[in-house]
Amino acid sequence: MNEAHLHLVVNHFPIIGLFFGFGILTVGLFLKNKTVINTAYALFVVAAVFGAISLGTGEGAEELVEDMPDIGKQIIHEHEELAEKFSVLLYVLGVISLVGLYLNFKNNGKAILFSFLALVVAVIGLFFAQKVGTSGGEIRHTEIRENANAMVNGSVKQSQE
Repeated sequence: MNEAHLHLVVNHFPIIGLFFGFGILTVGLFLKNKTVINTAYALFVVAAVFGAISLGTGEGAEELVEDMPDIGKQIIHEHEELAEKFSVLLYVLGVISLVGLYLNFKNNGKAILFSFLALVVAVIGLFFAQKVGTSGGEIRHTEIRENANAMVNGSVKQSQE
């Protein structure tokens, strides 16, 4: 298994963990249930760990695919920049979650503040998760790129000539 393969295996976990964690945290806050909130925190911490692994394998994946036809360094660079911002958000969310877990276990009155802080950071993270996921998919899935119709129409015109 090379780094590109490993990157493809782990890069979905931060995004999926964030989405599930956000949903679970929202339900936990609505129900005022610490166990459900703690479950969301655990998911956020796991998402942050997988975010670090994904970011760490991204450079090796880049080296393997950047010179392939229809890829290009610019699209990979855009994905890398978004991934770095997303990772920072995941790390912040992971730390907030660890503090929130601790405060919940200690029955501290500030625990609810950290729950809402985690919710706000998760919402921001969802925006970046979508951008990172889409930009990563565009690297090899040219059909989802913004200029996909132009690419298809251009190749159709070239094949007709």
